[in-house]
Amino acid sequence: MASIFLKIINGEIPAYKVAENENFLAFLDINPLAEGHTLVIPKKEVDYIFDIEDPLYTELFVFAKKVAKGIKAVVPCKKVGVTVIGLEVAHAHIHLIPINTIYDIDFSKTKLKFSPEEFKATAQAIAGHIKF
Repeated sequence: MASIFLKIINGEIPAYKVAENENFLAFLDINPLAEGHTLVIPKKEVDYIFDIEDPLYTELFVFAKKVAKGIKAVVPCKKVGVTVIGLEVAHAHIHLIPINTIYDIDFSKTKLKFSPEEFKATAQAIAGHIKF
């Protein structure tokens, strides 16, 4: 069975996309810890991030870096934190989370709720600040 991320890549499930190229996709997390919380995924379905071939792995993090700069330009924060957990979806992904303290990356916290309009506005604002 295809992962939820593969369904997003294939357009079977909608997502608030912020960046995309032939190899990667970045979209807002629908259960975010902060406004602008973004997931960055390779389009090639690989479960464990450290199983990604070196060239694609490097490209993934360069892509994520550009997305993080777009997030920081839009969402007031000290930094954009990075985490890779890899247990919740069997498709490698990077979480980019706007943070002001180390405690802002705590997945046990209550997730924020945004309206579809708010998600769309945030995604468009971030996309407008990403430079490829």
